[in-house]
Amino acid sequence: MKGEILLKGWFAPYLAIIIRFVLMLFVYQILRVGFYAYNVDQFPHVTFAEMLNMMLGGLKFDIAALFYLNSLYILMMGIPLPFKSDPLYQKVAKWIFISTNSIGIGLNLIDFAYYPFTLKRTTGTVFGQFANEENLFKLTGDFLMDYWYLLLEFVVIIWLLIKIYDLVRIEYKRFSGWMFYLVQLICLLFVAFLFVGGVRGGWAHSTRPITLSNAGDYVKSPEEMNIVLNTPFSVLKTLKAVALKEKHFFDDQELQAIYPVIHQPVDSAKFKPLNVVFLIMESFGKEHIGFFNKNLDGGTYKGYTPFLDSLITQSYTFTRSYANGRKSIDALPSVITGIPSIAEPFVLSIYSGNKTTSIAKLLGDKGYETAFFHGAPNGSMGFSAYMQLAGIKNYYGKNEYNNDADFDGIWGIWDEPFMQFMANKMNTFKQPFFSSFFSLSSHHPFKVPEQYAGKFPKGKLPLHEPIGYADHALRSFFQTAAKSDWYNNTLFVIVADHASMIHFPEYNTTPNFFAIPIIFYYPGGQLKGLSDKLVQQIDIMPTVLNYLQYDKPYFAFGSDAFDPRRDNFLVSNIGGSYNFFMGDYFMTFDNERVSSLHNLKVDPKLSKDLVKEEPVIADSLKKHLEAFIQQYNNRMIHNQLVAE
Repeated sequence: MKGEILLKGWFAPYLAIIIRFVLMLFVYQILRVGFYAYNVDQFPHVTFAEMLNMMLGGLKFDIAALFYLNSLYILMMGIPLPFKSDPLYQKVAKWIFISTNSIGIGLNLIDFAYYPFTLKRTTGTVFGQFANEENLFKLTGDFLMDYWYLLLEFVVIIWLLIKIYDLVRIEYKRFSGWMFYLVQLICLLFVAFLFVGGVRGGWAHSTRPITLSNAGDYVKSPEEMNIVLNTPFSVLKTLKAVALKEKHFFDDQELQAIYPVIHQPVDSAKFKPLNVVFLIMESFGKEHIGFFNKNLDGGTYKGYTPFLDSLITQSYTFTRSYANGRKSIDALPSVITGIPSIAEPFVLSIYSGNKTTSIAKLLGDKGYETAFFHGAPNGSMGFSAYMQLAGIKNYYGKNEYNNDADFDGIWGIWDEPFMQFMANKMNTFKQPFFSSFFSLSSHHPFKVPEQYAGKFPKGKLPLHEPIGYADHALRSFFQTAAKSDWYNNTLFVIVADHASMIHFPEYNTTPNFFAIPIIFYYPGGQLKGLSDKLVQQIDIMPTVLNYLQYDKPYFAFGSDAFDPRRDNFLVSNIGGSYNFFMGDYFMTFDNERVSSLHNLKVDPKLSKDLVKEEPVIADSLKKHLEAFIQQYNNRMIHNQLVAE
C-alpha cells in the first residue's frame, strides 16, 4: 500500500503499539477541540492560551483512558508468543483495537450533544440512570436521528482509523530461541511499566491514581475541567462511583428552620482583615496530645506534643472536636471548603467539579493573597488540583522548595525545613493573606531526620516519634513567625487531618476514631478558652469568617464554633453509614434506620444502646440527620454549593 510504514524485526510489534497509540492521542485532541467547539457558549472566558494549556493537561487523561481501553490489544501485541505472526491472530488484534477505540470515540462524540443538558462529562452512573428505561432503544434511535451529523462524524472517524491502522504493517517472521523470548519479555515488562505510570498519572511514590478532580490543575473554574477530561476516562473512573439520590424529607420552609446552610451576616460590624493561616497536621489524633488526656495512665500521661500543649493554653480549643473523615483526602475539602466526604472522598466523587464556596475564594474576593504549602512533589495526593478549584492562587510544594537535600526519600521535604520555607515565604506576602499548610512527616514509614535520632520519645506506637518531630517543627515555625510583622495580625487554626493509630482503649471507640484537635490561636488578641461544644472540621470555615465579621451571605455546611448556641450537630460517613453527634448523644444510621444510640457523657465506652429506651431522642437526631442528607444530596446533585 502506498505510504505504508513497514516494520520489521523483534521490536516491530512494540513500535506498532507506539505509533498507533500516538495516533489515538492525536484523535483525542481533535475530539477535545470538537467538544469545545460544539459547546463554546458554555465556556465564554476560555482564551487561546488557556485552551492550549488544557489540551496539554488533557494528554495525561487521554493516556490513562487509552491504556485502559487498549489493554487487551497491548497484551496481544506484546506477549512473547511465536504465533503472533499468524495472519488470523493479527486480524483479531486489529479488530479488537478498532472496536475498543470505537467505543471511546463514540462516548466522546455523545458528550458533544449531551453536555449542555448535564454540564458535565458522562460518568459511570449513566448505566444506573437508564437501567430501568423500557424504551431505551427508542431513546437511542431518537438521539441518533436528532444528532445524525454526530453519527456521520463517527462513521468517518472510524473509517479513517481503519485506513490509518492498515498503513502500519508488520512484516513477521517466525522467531524462536531463548534470545527472542528474553528480548520480548523485557519489552513486555517495559510496556507494563509504562502502563502503570500511564493509568496512575505518574510513577512517584506519593502519586495517587488520577481521577476527575485532577483536571483542576489546568483550569480556572470547575466547569472547564470538562474540556481537559475525556468521556471514556470519566466513565471508567466512576463505574463504582456513588451517585447520590434526591431526598425530600421536608419542604423548603421546614428545612430552612432545621438546618440552614446559607449564612447571613449577623450585624453591620466592619470586616476585620486579619491574616488567616491553617496548619493541617498529618495524623495528629487527639490521643497523642497530652493537654486533652491528663487522666490517662493514672494521670501521668504527657503525650508527644509539648509545644502544642503549651500553645493550647494561649488558644481557644474544644474538648469535643472531630474530623469529618478518616483519610487525608477527606480533610482538605472539609477544612477549606467546608464539604464533608459522604460515602466516598468528595474530590474523587462525580460532584468534584461542582462550583464550591471556599474560605480562600471568599477572602480572595476581599483582596487577600492566597497560598497553599505542602512539601510533597507537586501533584501529590491531587492537592494542587484541588487548590486550583478552591481558588487558591499560589501553590508551594517540593518543586518550589527546590532543595532535595531536605527530601525525606519518600513523601517530600521534612516538615521543619519546609515550614521555615513557608514562614519566610509569607514574609513576602502583602497583607492580608490566607495560607494553608499540610504536614507530611508524621506518616508511614515513621522516620525522623538523622540529626534528630533519639531526640523524641519512641512512645508506644511507631507514629509517636515522628509526631514529636512534627511538634518540634511547629515550635520552630512559630519561633520564626513570631519575629515577623504579620504575626500579631494573624489568626492561626491548627487541626489534624484525621485521627490515627490507637494505643489507649479509651480511644478504641467509633466516636474517638474521629477525635482530633481543633485549635484557634490569635497572638494579637484575647481569643482564649476551653469549650465542651461539639465542633467538626467543616465548622472551621464559618467560625473564621464569622470571627472576621465577614459581611456577605455565604454557603457552608458547618456552623460557627464560637456561637453560644448548642443546637449544632456533627456528621461523618464511612462505607455509606452515618455517624451523628448532637448534644450528649452519638447515633449511627445505616440509611434505613437508627442502628445505635449512646449517651457519650455517661457512657463514653458505648456499653449501653439506648435506641429502644429513648425513641424520642433517636427520632430527634434522625430528623436533624435527614435535614443534613436532604441539603447535602440535593445541593450536590443540582450544583448548588454557593450562595446565590
